[in-house]
Amino acid sequence: GVGHLVICDYDRMEVSNLQRQILHTTDHIGETKASSALHRLKAQNPNIQITALDYLLDDEMLYKEVELADVVLDCSDNFPTRFAINRACVKAKKLLVSGAAIRFDAQITVFDPRQSLSSCYECIYKDIGGEGDTCSRLGIFAPLTGIIGSMQAAETLKLLLNIGETLCGKLLIIDALTMELRMLKVPKDPACPTCS
Repeated sequence: GVGHLVICDYDRMEVSNLQRQILHTTDHIGETKASSALHRLKAQNPNIQITALDYLLDDEMLYKEVELADVVLDCSDNFPTRFAINRACVKAKKLLVSGAAIRFDAQITVFDPRQSLSSCYECIYKDIGGEGDTCSRLGIFAPLTGIIGSMQAAETLKLLLNIGETLCGKLLIIDALTMELRMLKVPKDPACPTCS
């Protein structure tokens, strides 16, 4: 493994999650997703170190967890969580690998607050409050979460190993209906309330 994994998710497993959240199985229906992930990963490799946080973190607890991490992966499905993770990573100057998928569209990027010219999540998406669109409301093409999750793992390993070129400063957008990829540059917003 890559060291100590900390998985934070207080949501509970439902049958409707299984087609897109391939880490889980029907044996874990009703369990928290963090606990289910821990059991499944430990079954694959009992030698890895995992901590499952199966409760909601307030801003202070989130910051403390982010501060301990080398790299943070945002795999959440709502804007309030994304903005909270982004704020904690900027404050703690921690690498953030952000991935998202909804309907047939997905995106991935890397934010590095240690670099003065690196954008953050709020440079791209303004925090106007509220939940916004979520996959539970709009649906999701199930294979996309696996594609984005694998890409997030690849970006994380490159960051930890300091190899290759990461997606820092770039936003990769995937259209699963056409399998077209677009790469956009994402400059830092000089008026961003979080990172500027």
